[in-house]
Amino acid sequence: MEPGFVQAAMAAGDASKKASVRNVTVERTNLLTVCRFSVKTLLEKYTAEPIDDSSEEFINFAAILEHILSHRFKGSGSWFDGQRSFWDYVRVACAKVPNSCISSIESMENISTSRAKGRAWIRVALMEKRLSEYIATALRDSRTTRRLYTEGAIMLREEATVLTGMLIGLGAIDFSFCLKGEVLDGKSSAVIDYTPYLKFTQSYDYLSDDEDGHSVNSSTSDDSVPEHPYIPLVTDEESWSTKCRKMEQRFKIVNAQKGYLEELVRLRESQLKNTEAENKRLKARLDELQGQNLQEKKELETIVLELQEQLTSLIPCDSNHLAKNLSIPLVNQWPTLQGEVKLIRRSDI
Repeated sequence: MEPGFVQAAMAAGDASKKASVRNVTVERTNLLTVCRFSVKTLLEKYTAEPIDDSSEEFINFAAILEHILSHRFKGSGSWFDGQRSFWDYVRVACAKVPNSCISSIESMENISTSRAKGRAWIRVALMEKRLSEYIATALRDSRTTRRLYTEGAIMLREEATVLTGMLIGLGAIDFSFCLKGEVLDGKSSAVIDYTPYLKFTQSYDYLSDDEDGHSVNSSTSDDSVPEHPYIPLVTDEESWSTKCRKMEQRFKIVNAQKGYLEELVRLRESQLKNTEAENKRLKARLDELQGQNLQEKKELETIVLELQEQLTSLIPCDSNHLAKNLSIPLVNQWPTLQGEVKLIRRSDI
């Protein structure tokens, strides 16, 4: 085989590998970016009424999260075939979550496929306000995560911890879902709608100075109306009204998030106090056991010394030679010496 052909084949292989790595990286970035936008959209939409399955913002969020949890998942073939899904990972990795909904979802009669159970879990976790907790617990089970995901998956990267941080804010939203219907059938794959997150900004830098001067001069006429089709015609009154509504809505969202985070902080402080109290109790117990151990050790040393003195008085031999032989503690030799003492007593009788 010619050297030139070998080099060309190696170059083609390197290029293919780089393209594959680049594709996986772009997939991760796209999914995490739209997830952040989707969470922000949900928070902006939420006012006082619970969000349900009819919300387009939630439908898109659920599809995005499903794609993230299924990114490079080791299913039987493709995860679209319905044989296995991210639910097989959640079911195992979240088994240690206290008071989890895993067993309840497993026992649902109207949900049979793995994908449908995964979708039901997303909804129940959101209603419980514990979605971030579930995913954080699953990520701590690194052995199961590595076993069920291929290299390059979002769940194997540091971005997964960013995902849990994104989802904390959803605890400020009330969700209400019906775990029935076609949305949970698991037969069709979820499709992400990217259009709400796409924004095109028209740049006018290409305009020359002459054109700018002409537009300024022409603005003095009564008929000077912007003719560019992409410039919106919004009055000041409409603009201020829109800004006021947006600020009011944002204030409601921030206030709801503030209440949720304050409650979360109180919960963590309570858990910290309980942990500190348990730590003090265990430390006191450890000190008590160490004291008992030291006392027992002193008692055993006293017993050994008494036994040595008794043996010295019972065995008829040179005291110097006996003292030399008994310089080593006799704790390990006690069974043998006990038999010798019995023989001595019988001979005295």
